[in-house]
Amino acid sequence: MTTGKLKIHSENILPIIKKWLYSDRDIFTRELISNANDAIHKLKILRDKGQAEAKDEEFRIDIAIDKEGKTLTFSDTGIGMDAEEVEKYIAQIAFSGAEDFVEKYQTQNEQDQFIGHFGLGFYSAYMVADKVEIQTLSYKPDAKPVHWQCDGSPEYTLETGTREKRGTDIILHISSDNEDFLDASHLRQILKQYCEYLPHPIFLNDERLNEKEPLWMKSPSELTDNDYLEFYRHLYPMQEDPLFWVHLNVDYPFHLKGILYFPKLQKNIDLSKSSIKLFCNRVFVSDNCKDVIPEFLLPLRGAIDSPDIPLNVSRSYLQTDRTVRQLSSHISKKVADSLIHLYRNNRDKFLSCWNDLSVVVKIGAVENEKFYQKVKECLIWKKADKEWTTIEDYLELNKDKTNNKILYTIDAGQNTHLTDVYKQKGIDVLIADHPVDPYLINFLEQHIAPAAFKRLDSEIDETLIDKEREKTVLDSDGKTEAARLAEFIKSQLDEENIEVQAKSLAADQIPGIITMDENQRRLRDYMRAVDPSHQTHLMDKRTFVVNTNNPLIASIQKMNGKNPELAKDLVRQVLDLALLSQKEMDADSFSLFIQRSSRILEKLAGEAVED
Repeated sequence: MTTGKLKIHSENILPIIKKWLYSDRDIFTRELISNANDAIHKLKILRDKGQAEAKDEEFRIDIAIDKEGKTLTFSDTGIGMDAEEVEKYIAQIAFSGAEDFVEKYQTQNEQDQFIGHFGLGFYSAYMVADKVEIQTLSYKPDAKPVHWQCDGSPEYTLETGTREKRGTDIILHISSDNEDFLDASHLRQILKQYCEYLPHPIFLNDERLNEKEPLWMKSPSELTDNDYLEFYRHLYPMQEDPLFWVHLNVDYPFHLKGILYFPKLQKNIDLSKSSIKLFCNRVFVSDNCKDVIPEFLLPLRGAIDSPDIPLNVSRSYLQTDRTVRQLSSHISKKVADSLIHLYRNNRDKFLSCWNDLSVVVKIGAVENEKFYQKVKECLIWKKADKEWTTIEDYLELNKDKTNNKILYTIDAGQNTHLTDVYKQKGIDVLIADHPVDPYLINFLEQHIAPAAFKRLDSEIDETLIDKEREKTVLDSDGKTEAARLAEFIKSQLDEENIEVQAKSLAADQIPGIITMDENQRRLRDYMRAVDPSHQTHLMDKRTFVVNTNNPLIASIQKMNGKNPELAKDLVRQVLDLALLSQKEMDADSFSLFIQRSSRILEKLAGEAVED
């Protein structure tokens, strides 16, 4: 058996770093600024340990543009390097100075987190530079300045440098196809995106870039509502103020800080797109937190920062692992806790926000069982009388009236004639008019069985029947008046998918109701949602319930002997009115309905003139 060590040829590794490691050219700014920040941070730790001298006011990072010389210079007043360290940390690709430092100077302070980990960030400079120089002077007493330079080939030079003060200059000789980075406004925009919240002052041509403090690093007790609002306006200019926010602060089993805002939802919002900004040790990583937070929380906005987020080598993308799942679970729990707190302690505000909150809460309940168990207390429904209730409260209040049925309508203005009847009987009707409600209803029925949701027009409830006026007397043929009325109506319709029943409804003003089995309707609506072109006519089996106590129905039956054509038209018209009121009429039927309406009016007007 033979053993050996893998060998890396720098002739190959540098082109790989330059062309393939990083997703965007501008990431070199993030990497070099991060390295400068780490250099200052190292010096502060050594100072606090009494091993170096430095004052806070000395700490700064400067970026200088030289258009004529076509150079960008990144300077810091940090720890600096001597010749041995340059050989160790710069000349050895993928050797992390930050990791090496941590091993020597371990601390338990959460603030002592370093940005660099992989030892590759410096080489991102070669994405835009033909040559890179380093002028550096170590903090160590009697250290000599060092000058290192390399044109991207495997060869470099190392000699005595010219820097006179502690710190490091990294000089990039910008290549001809990357001169857009010598434009101050372009570079300012990039630097502010990546480095706006770093702790040490950053200057571009002596202009301070990072005066805004990351609010998520503060304790909620230090902040006012106005602080949160101002920070939101900074993150999302020109947007309406948020409804409320959740401040995240986790120390175990991982570190996580952040602020999540519930925005007012726009009609055209993409619920699958994240607008939450992701940071790692204050450095911007991505404006998409899709892998860190549950999908149902994507409509939220804000910022999340965690040094424990597992990034790939280029620090541009997440690598999903157990930590990410823990982060996601905790964020979900924290949001649920905040919702419950608002519901219990400020009910009026919660109700005023519900129109925007509901999509998050409802989708979250369906998608995440733990989230549902948390928020079910505040999963509210509006009743037809405009009051609010929960499913648990509804079942308790109506247990002696609905026999474990939860009556609902999909439109507050639809089936008002039915809701009025139920209201008179003291029975509540819920309004389920949100696009998510059908899925939520199916989900909830798994948790509240044997209780079940029933749409008002899924069946004729016993509450709607006036048993004292039922037409039950048999004629010579053994048929009731109600049965004969049903036969007559059926004969006038010529509809295979429509059954006809005649019942004694308590509300005389209702001529007829279209009913459809609850499960059949749900299946049909689901198929249409999945594929609008799907043929669902075989699922459109309905029952037309005519009211034996309605004067119009009685008049149509009598009219049949005198004017059968008009009677036929009126029967169809009553059916179509029921379909129309229950939003079950298709476009073709509506066109015929308009034509028939004109025809009926002409006939009735003509008969009135003749009389």
